[in-house]
Amino acid sequence: MAGELPEPARWYARRGDRYVTTAPVRWEIGVKGSGLWVSVPAGFRFDVSIPWWAGLAFDRHDPRYLRAAALHDFALHRLRWGRVSAAAPFSEALRADGVSRVRRLAMVLAVTIHNWR
Repeated sequence: MAGELPEPARWYARRGDRYVTTAPVRWEIGVKGSGLWVSVPAGFRFDVSIPWWAGLAFDRHDPRYLRAAALHDFALHRLRWGRVSAAAPFSEALRADGVSRVRRLAMVLAVTIHNWR
């Protein structure tokens, strides 16, 4: 999977504990060249909500997590994907942004099981 972003910190703005995209965020699903894209539009509001216990180990405002959070929230709330489906681009965006394998696994498990129904 591959993503396209404008220069760092120019694609989002912080609004208290939440964020808003100030430029589109695009992410290609699957292998490069698949032609399947998730496009988060400018103006989309998202957060980095995590279970309280995960907040003990992760800084929810770490910039390495923001692209993944925007993609995840967009997939869940606008595209109506299930939690497991939305976790795939979340995980790949974390990997692309330099998050370690162990931390990525913990974060993917957290977003997959948080508020599970």
